[in-house]
Amino acid sequence: MRVRRQIASNPPAWALSAKGLASLRGRWFTDPVTPEVIAEPVSNPEFLNESKTDAESAFEDELARFDALLDRTSHRLLTPANAPASVRGEGRLERKSVSSEVSSDGDPLVYDPDWDEDERIGRWLVVHDMTRDLPPLLAAALLWDAWEDIEPLQHQHWLGPMLVSAMLRERGKTRSHLAAFNSGLRNVPRDRRRARDRATRLAAFLGAVEAASIANLKEIERLGLARIQMERKLKDRRSTSSLPGMIDLALSRPMISAGLVAKELKVSQRGALNLIGELGLREMTGRGRYRAWGII
Repeated sequence: MRVRRQIASNPPAWALSAKGLASLRGRWFTDPVTPEVIAEPVSNPEFLNESKTDAESAFEDELARFDALLDRTSHRLLTPANAPASVRGEGRLERKSVSSEVSSDGDPLVYDPDWDEDERIGRWLVVHDMTRDLPPLLAAALLWDAWEDIEPLQHQHWLGPMLVSAMLRERGKTRSHLAAFNSGLRNVPRDRRRARDRATRLAAFLGAVEAASIANLKEIERLGLARIQMERKLKDRRSTSSLPGMIDLALSRPMISAGLVAKELKVSQRGALNLIGELGLREMTGRGRYRAWGII
C-alpha cells in the first residue's frame, strides 16, 4: 500500500524513471518525498482523542514493537552482509538516517547471486520502449507478460503490476488512479494466466482488466447510491451542520472510527457518535473496543 501511494503521489513518469525504479526497489534509503510514505507513528492518530484502557495501551505498544521488528527485518534483508555498520543500522544509528546506496547483492541465503536484477530490469525496459507506439492497453498486456516471463526482481514480483499501472497513468489512459490488475487476475484461472501460448496469456490479462473495471464501476455505482440516500438526511439542516462533511468522510474511507471523525470534523467524541448514528452506518467490528463503521 505504501508503494502504491508513493507511485500515485509522484508525477506520472516518476515510477518508470531511473530514480523511481531505484527507490521502489529499495536500492537506497532516503527521506520519503511525500507524507504518504513517512514511517507511521507509534500510536494511531485516529485514536488519539479516545480514552484508552490499560489493555488497549498495552495492545498498541505490542503492535508498535511488531512494526519496528518488521522494519528492522526488511532493512536487514536489503543490506549486504559485508556492509559497514552505518549502513546496516547497527549501534545507535536509526534507519531514517541511512542514506548510503544498498547493493542488491545481499545474503546468498536470501538472494541468488546469479540473479542479475539490473540486467533483467534492463531487458524489461527494452520491452517498455518497444511498446511506446502501441495502444496503451495492449502495451500494458505485453509489459505484464514480459514481467511474468523475465521475473526481474527476486523478492518484489508484486511490483510489476504497479509499474504497468504507472505506465497507463503516464500515457493518460488512467489519469486519476492506479489500475488494480490483481483484483481482476484473481478471477482468471491459473492455467490461462500461465499458459504456454502467449496469445492466451494476453487474452487472460485483458479479461482481467475487463473484470476489474466492471467491479470498480459497480462499486462506484454503489457508493453513488449511498451518497444519494445519505444526502436526503440533509433536508432542513442548518448551514453550519457537520453532517455534509461526515458524508464525505464516510465515502472517502472504507472504515471510520469515532476518533477519526472527531479529529477531521473537529467535534467531540459524543458528537462524532451522534453523526455516525444519524447516517445509520454499519458497525463493522462487532466489539465494544476499537469500534469502526463503514458503508456496506
